[in-house]
Amino acid sequence: MNKPSLATLAVAAAWSSLAAAQAQLDRVTIVGGRPATLPLEIPTTTESIDAAQIARSINATDSEDALKYFPSLNVRKRYIGDHDHAVLASRASGTGNSARSLVYADGILLSNLLGNGATFTPRWGLVTPEEIDRVDVLYGPFSAAYPGNSVGAVVDYVTRMPRAFEAHVKLQGYSQRYKQYATHDRFGGQSGSAALGSGEGGLSWWFNVSRLDSEGQPITFANRRVAQGTVGNSGVPVTGAVADRNPSVQDWWILGDGGRSHTVQDHAKLKLAYDITPTLRASYTLGYWRNDTEREGRSYLRDAGGNVVTTGTVNIDGRDYVLVPGDFASSKARLDHVAQGLSLKSQTRAEWDWEAAASVYDYRRDDVHNSATGLTDMQGTGWNTLALKGIWRPVGTMHTVEAGVQRDAFKLRSQATSGRSWLQSLWMQDAWHLSPDWRAVFGARVEQWEARSPVATQAERRENWFSPKLAISHALDEAWLLKASLGRAVRAPTVVELYQTASAGTQGDPSLRPETSWTGELTAERSLGMGLLRTTFFAERTEDALYAQTDVTVVPFVTRVQNVDAIRTRGLELALQWPQAIVRGLDLNASLTFADSRIVRNDKFPASVGHWQPRVPRWRATGLASYKVDDHWSASLGLRYSGKQYGTLDNSDPNGRTYTGVSSFLVADVRVVYRFDRQWSAAFGIDNFNNERYWAFHPYTQRTFNAELKFDL
Repeated sequence: MNKPSLATLAVAAAWSSLAAAQAQLDRVTIVGGRPATLPLEIPTTTESIDAAQIARSINATDSEDALKYFPSLNVRKRYIGDHDHAVLASRASGTGNSARSLVYADGILLSNLLGNGATFTPRWGLVTPEEIDRVDVLYGPFSAAYPGNSVGAVVDYVTRMPRAFEAHVKLQGYSQRYKQYATHDRFGGQSGSAALGSGEGGLSWWFNVSRLDSEGQPITFANRRVAQGTVGNSGVPVTGAVADRNPSVQDWWILGDGGRSHTVQDHAKLKLAYDITPTLRASYTLGYWRNDTEREGRSYLRDAGGNVVTTGTVNIDGRDYVLVPGDFASSKARLDHVAQGLSLKSQTRAEWDWEAAASVYDYRRDDVHNSATGLTDMQGTGWNTLALKGIWRPVGTMHTVEAGVQRDAFKLRSQATSGRSWLQSLWMQDAWHLSPDWRAVFGARVEQWEARSPVATQAERRENWFSPKLAISHALDEAWLLKASLGRAVRAPTVVELYQTASAGTQGDPSLRPETSWTGELTAERSLGMGLLRTTFFAERTEDALYAQTDVTVVPFVTRVQNVDAIRTRGLELALQWPQAIVRGLDLNASLTFADSRIVRNDKFPASVGHWQPRVPRWRATGLASYKVDDHWSASLGLRYSGKQYGTLDNSDPNGRTYTGVSSFLVADVRVVYRFDRQWSAAFGIDNFNNERYWAFHPYTQRTFNAELKFDL
């Protein structure tokens, strides 16, 4: 991975004159390619990976795969083409907290901030692996340019924009042999993509299309606790149920599987850029994503005649159980989403620059027909953003001032939940080079948040927040760099958390308070020639964290989204980036994260106090070794580890290796690439080579084989 933090050392080395140093204040993180939209000049933790590294070392079938080996990050991708549960987790946020991170593509918001949870994942499908030029990640809420959802991490996909004519075609196929409970089956699929692009004079363009056809393993399992059964023999005697224990270590029966997914996704994207003048560029992006998914379940139960049983009352081992329509429900989903982005950017690199950008994400069609629950129609849902930004580099000084105004608007429409929210923001940050060795960035963000429900009895919400930011760095010498960052982030309740009805799931609460987090980190970086060793201590305290929980202070108890008074996280992150390590051609990347994340106050559910925050493990680690044998062959080995974790606030689910549990895992991935010539290449890879069976409520994929053929002109 690239090393953005080395930019500071480059600046210090170029301090010979004021003019030279001023030039170095600009983003010098990436050489070549498109500039990042993230403020990588802030002296805080950033990580990057480029297209060449992805192609060489990652079996990328979806865009989120590019994040596999980033320190402390984890994407809950259940199967290839998973469009509705692939949540991004970060240092102090688990895979149930989708609203505590931000994902962009070329500055267009992909994060679905209409809700918080598994079904409100970033719209990963609007980016294909083949169009990625680079992925940049900013850890923590240390830039004033982003709202409080940046408390975990900000991810930006920088996609390709050609300078000359180019063409690309890629074909992939994949297969896994899946075994769990009484399900023994093979699932696989294929994908293809094609792209054309060119740049000539002041005009550049890019057009990309792709199709994914994937069959995913079951993601749900019908079940009954043994104690739920009524002793007797009135039900139909059946065989086939599998004995197991649930996350709370209670005996239960697994009756069948569900959620076998056949997903077909189509993607198309057009990007245009035109240099109106040598220093003024206009850019436009139009993205289309279509998803058709059919899901079904299969019962394990058989009667005395060998017939499949899916309804009625059944008898298992002397107890009667009633089957309900949801046990083996089927569903069909059709999604047509369109994203558009338009920007106008001044690039003089002189005293003044400015930028204006707008984006729209629209659910043109979004309906799910479930055989048990009926139709869910979200047509008309979406969000839009507008941002104006100015950059001032005062002549004769060593600082750069950035300021901007933003407006983000979100609209949710469905039969069960509707509402709107708005966030208007004013921000400013000032980057100073105080001396050849010292750098500081001061920032602040003022926000006004509004939320409104169509229900007349629910009052409109309006609140104002102030979030200061600070980051400083000090170069001890050519090898050592110290950094410190501190930031406040306010994460507003989402429309779903406020207004969701009980019939649609966990009930919302219109009076919810926003999450407020203070996050800090201290970092020491050691240069290893071309490499970097980073040690980061991080700490976070979040008040009024938003979780679904049971309020035991009222009678009867009420279960809904509520504020958890305080969660405290402290941890240490080690990250190594070492290109050309030990032997020529060998690149090493590794990370180790320890996080002690605990609930320290929760008056509504005291049993949770002192327990771990859900889905935030104490230990996480990644390792990626890539070796270029010669001009034709390269190979890589990747490792991903996550330690013990829990899915409940009171940690009452110690058995993670079962359906609805959250387990530890150690997964190995391998990849071999052969380049025939400058244009043709082929690759073969295996994800989960060791065939780990692991869970995050739903099961992850087991050993999966991947083959691809690629042509580049």
